[in-house]
Amino acid sequence: MTRNPIRTAVGLAVVSALILGACGGGSVRDGASGGSDGTIGAGPATLSIVGFAVPKSANDAAEKAWAKTSDGKGVTWRSSYGPSGDQSRAVMDGLDADYVHFSLEGDVTRLVDEGLVADDWNSDEHKGIVSQSVVVIVVRKGNPKNITGWDDLVKPGIGIVTPNPGSSGSARWNILAAYGHVLANGGSEGDAKAYLTKFFENVAALPGGGRDATTAFTSGTGDVLISYENEAILARQSGADFDYVVPAETILIENPGAVLKTADPRAESYRQFVVSKAGQTIFAEKGFRPLVDGIDVKVDGANDPSDSFPTPKKLLTIADDFGGWPAAAKKFFDEKDGLVTKIQQDTGKS
Repeated sequence: MTRNPIRTAVGLAVVSALILGACGGGSVRDGASGGSDGTIGAGPATLSIVGFAVPKSANDAAEKAWAKTSDGKGVTWRSSYGPSGDQSRAVMDGLDADYVHFSLEGDVTRLVDEGLVADDWNSDEHKGIVSQSVVVIVVRKGNPKNITGWDDLVKPGIGIVTPNPGSSGSARWNILAAYGHVLANGGSEGDAKAYLTKFFENVAALPGGGRDATTAFTSGTGDVLISYENEAILARQSGADFDYVVPAETILIENPGAVLKTADPRAESYRQFVVSKAGQTIFAEKGFRPLVDGIDVKVDGANDPSDSFPTPKKLLTIADDFGGWPAAAKKFFDEKDGLVTKIQQDTGKS
């Protein structure tokens, strides 16, 4: 099936905090009954999911639906959610995980490099992607600042909330969308750099992750929030009273999921459920754009539930417009020489 086109290490204290913050206690292998040959076992088991905060609600719903299948029967979950990069480094440093769901490809390949995830984790038809969205601009109810697109964000007096790209995968998607819109409109890389400098000069807050950024905005910080479309929809489903704009130029957010080599075989069954039509319907209901065709749902919290996922005028992709994540990470987010890193330092917004 063709994919829908709209679609360092942390210290031991951090790992301990994440483990203590996870649901339940004991080893994730308690009660696990998968066969040593990779076959699916029967009976009770506890699996661990580690991910970035934004898809928690969708995973929670998918886990409940999967529990009704033969593979999912008797499975309970321990979960740990937080900023994507922090979560990936925590798994590298020993945080138990069977299944990981991160914001960026690099947060999985870090675990591949450590021998924790197989080299072929992204060899399926979706190239390892399990959820997708687009970057949107969230505004106050009634849009009092009359924000209609990216260029309005660099006007005087606009306070921007976006996660910190040093810890958050969400932030990196946001920044590339902002930069890319300049190129999409015929601007040069110099123009795009100048735009990002003005963008960061207007930043009012850089929370640690996407969910923290939403909380900061709904608590009154800033005039606009740069966010995932699904995060905006979920917040509105949960009672948040704001509006959001799908800009004419934005980027397709592609979030990877992977199973660890040591995982109970049922973790792979869950991953396959997530990318199935049933799983993607659940994710769509939570505001994610479906990976597969044939899903038609009216999404509560969307601007127009009858057209929940409108097609942007220009949809950038990490592969086609930025040369893939390895190249983009080095060019924009390298800890020493990255373009965005330097702009943050120059504007005092690190």
